[in-house]
Amino acid sequence: MTKKFLVAAAAIALLPLGACGHKTDAADNVQAAADNTADAIDANADAMRDEGSNIADNVQATMDNKADAMNNKADAVRAAGENKADAIDDAKK
Repeated sequence: MTKKFLVAAAAIALLPLGACGHKTDAADNVQAAADNTADAIDANADAMRDEGSNIADNVQATMDNKADAMNNKADAVRAAGENKADAIDDAKK
């Protein structure tokens, strides 16, 4: 949110400069091409951040699933130990 605000503020601050324009169409074209390239680079950077976030979310979900499976195994070991202890107690009666 803050980044978008700063970009908007910078764009508003530069509007008076853009209104002056360049002296030739060629200069305008060069500036427009540079702006388009910079916009594409910014879009790629945003996509990279989004992809990184998606990868992190997927890794987190995978690790959560593995941790849950380990918790289930621990519960099974405890239950098996309890059952074996009960069987030993029952055999002594």
